[in-house]
Amino acid sequence: MTLLERVTVNPAQCGGRPCIRGMLIRVSDVLDLLGTGREADEILRDYPDLQREDIDAASHWATLQTP
Repeated sequence: MTLLERVTVNPAQCGGRPCIRGMLIRVSDVLDLLGTGREADEILRDYPDLQREDIDAASHWATLQTP
C-alpha cells in the first residue's frame, strides 16, 4: 500500500473529509496532533489502530494539498 492509498475519502464518512485507511480518524486530526508537537510514538500509543506509515501518509498528503 502506498502512502496515498492510506488516505481515503468517502462522502458517507467523516463528512467526506480525508481519513486514514477508512477509519474514523481524519487526516486533519493526525496533522493537528503533529502540529501541537506530539511525537509519532505518542500518537501511536494513543491511537493503537494507527501505524507509523499512516502518520507519514497524513504528512505527505498535506504537502500535496499546499500549492
